[in-house]
Amino acid sequence: MEKERTNKKRTASGVMPSRRQFLQSGSCLGVAGLGFSAQPPAAADPQVRAATGGTPSQGSILLENREFSLRISQNGRAESLIHKPTSQECLMQGTNTPMFVLTQYRPYNNELQLRFPAKKRSFPAKSVEQQGNRLRIRFELLDLVLTLNTKITDTYVAFQVEKIEQDLTGVLRPGRHYPADELWIAQLPVKTRANFGEWLNVMWDDQVAVNLLGTDPYAHIESEERPGYWLMQAGTADEVKHEGVGAALIVCKTSELMNRIDRIEQDYGLPRGVESRKRPEYPYSYFWVSDVNPKNIDEYIKFAKQGGFRTFTLYYTTFAKYPGHFPFRDDYPNGMVDLKGIIKKIHDAGMLAGLHFHYNKTFGMDPYITPKPDPRLNLRRTYTLSAPLSADDSVIEVEENPRGCREHSAENYLRMEDELISYGDYTTERPYRFTGCKRGIFGTQAKTHASGLRLGLLGEVAGVIGVFDQRTTIQEEMSQRLAGIYDEAGFDYAYFDGAEDVPPPYWFNVSWAQWLTYKAFKNKPLFSEGACKSHFSWHILTRGNAFDVFEPEVLKAAVKEHPGDEAPRIAKDFTGLDFGWTGYVVPTAQKIGTQPDMLEYNTNRAAAWDCPFSFRPRLGELAAHPRTADNMEVVRRWEEVRVRRWLTPAQKEQLRNLDQEHILLINEKGEFELIPYWEIKQAAGGNPLVHAFVFERQSRVYVVFWHRLSDGRLRIPVAKSAVRLMRDLGKDQLPIEQSGQEIIVPIGNRAYLEFTGKSRNDVIKALQSSSL
Repeated sequence: MEKERTNKKRTASGVMPSRRQFLQSGSCLGVAGLGFSAQPPAAADPQVRAATGGTPSQGSILLENREFSLRISQNGRAESLIHKPTSQECLMQGTNTPMFVLTQYRPYNNELQLRFPAKKRSFPAKSVEQQGNRLRIRFELLDLVLTLNTKITDTYVAFQVEKIEQDLTGVLRPGRHYPADELWIAQLPVKTRANFGEWLNVMWDDQVAVNLLGTDPYAHIESEERPGYWLMQAGTADEVKHEGVGAALIVCKTSELMNRIDRIEQDYGLPRGVESRKRPEYPYSYFWVSDVNPKNIDEYIKFAKQGGFRTFTLYYTTFAKYPGHFPFRDDYPNGMVDLKGIIKKIHDAGMLAGLHFHYNKTFGMDPYITPKPDPRLNLRRTYTLSAPLSADDSVIEVEENPRGCREHSAENYLRMEDELISYGDYTTERPYRFTGCKRGIFGTQAKTHASGLRLGLLGEVAGVIGVFDQRTTIQEEMSQRLAGIYDEAGFDYAYFDGAEDVPPPYWFNVSWAQWLTYKAFKNKPLFSEGACKSHFSWHILTRGNAFDVFEPEVLKAAVKEHPGDEAPRIAKDFTGLDFGWTGYVVPTAQKIGTQPDMLEYNTNRAAAWDCPFSFRPRLGELAAHPRTADNMEVVRRWEEVRVRRWLTPAQKEQLRNLDQEHILLINEKGEFELIPYWEIKQAAGGNPLVHAFVFERQSRVYVVFWHRLSDGRLRIPVAKSAVRLMRDLGKDQLPIEQSGQEIIVPIGNRAYLEFTGKSRNDVIKALQSSSL
């Protein structure tokens, strides 16, 4: 069984043994194209052999530029990939990996379907013929020929599908033309190096980078880890597009990779993902609001500036009732005029304005939903009505089995002509029925329907009713409308939310919907984030993603588990991520609420990777939280660190230790100082209202402490002469009372205790023995 599984895996990836070797005799034709030769020049020279991966096979093809050479055997195997400046061989030798593979979902040729089972089968290349700047590839057992155009520049080599055609030469009995369901136009067994970026499809270390990059949104980019190498793949799919689809190969010094990708982005008209990542605003965190309006914008801006934010994000629901047609809310009585006024105030405050939006779906009472559902909404499944349906019926009988329709999610909606229906349950044995149906929902009209009518299940796996069918014009239509709002209002950057809500194939539709929206913007976003990504999204979503809000009680653990784990991974794709979203919770006697140490941990872990974090408060929470001033000061300091690029590589490395917390101080000279610190467990005898952390600097021990809810007095068993109380280090020494063997210090906002002649253990014990 294990051997069978292995064989299936090898066949699916196109690495399968030849059934027959139909290799053409003679040399390749038309080798005069730029950068091509039938075999490496001066192949007998040992130095040349060393630089081209050994002795080439007879009739091999060499594609090369000033940075690398790719040698392809006459039977379509990538034999060698040499980075010329370092003479490093980048391919794993001996894998016999076909560079070109054609896959059919079952054998279509009459003789082949008689020979093989009806299952997915991959046919590797059997020969490659060079004709100028074209490669003509034939595949084992098939009469299909793939023609690839090649483009060689100083910095990359590109492959593009020109056509797939049937060649009946020598065929005993001509058959009908049949499709190529999938193609790999480049499969390369790239040796494993220190880093592999799965999103960008790049292998790299501190010397060399190998990147197989799609040159358009239709390219299917994949990878698979193998022993000692990664199989890097670029291909096409018939259900999306074959002709005109391409990919580019880059092999260069790692320090030059972004410049090489930038060149491709310019040459192929792609979003300028490299340029965005180089912007000085790239690491800035943002202040995110979902209930701003013309009446409260000034108050929100005040808090944003208190936190030192340079970017301010509006969730679209703050001004629009729902996505799709984006009608303005009642608290925007002047519509666009009000929205433009808010953006102007953000700009006047010295901040960039961002728009967080849904772009590939709709819901609620949008005109795409009601009074007549738009026929371009995606139907995840379709069914045939097996019995007439009256306007009052609550049971719908269908021919097909509803098994798998989810019973307890937002997906329990059906569309039947112009009527929307919700169902409660269904049967999975004949007679198949949807039961507990509510007719004419969302303002649609319940009607009679004849037997034989087709009906469909709305939405997609994420559970949204109004997911768009990406094959229709609805996505472009909404993208144009959204871009009109974005451009007219004057937004600067974007968050593409809900990218998971697209129909399959996900590798294509996830980024396709983003691409259609991005293209519609006249003023391209300075940078963008998004929820779900595929390969082409790298050019659009230049700051990765944000994880959803976690409660304060688990915030640090969630940062470790999610963004803290993702940051080193996405860094391999030369990208940062958003260490948010971070909510803001008011503390109570029972709930800890958002505290300064939590924000300190979250935002400094982000800074360790040159990443932003996002802060999502509400005015009521900001006003009611007793430690808002302290929380905003923590954020302000770290935003200043980002702007100044203050952290050294060594400090970043310290912060990447997720188990050691740090505090950013402003010292006696008014300068930043980064210090590790530790929470004092069971401070004040375990009183949850007292928060205290200990650290050491300049041969002394310090405690930073505060009260969760209000103000109080903390009794500490230590001599007054050994302690100094400060609101800020070296400033504003505060009075301390002596009461017998104890001191009494006020506790409220964050303050510092400096201890003289005490060890860290002494100080911890003293704080644990204190009382509130």
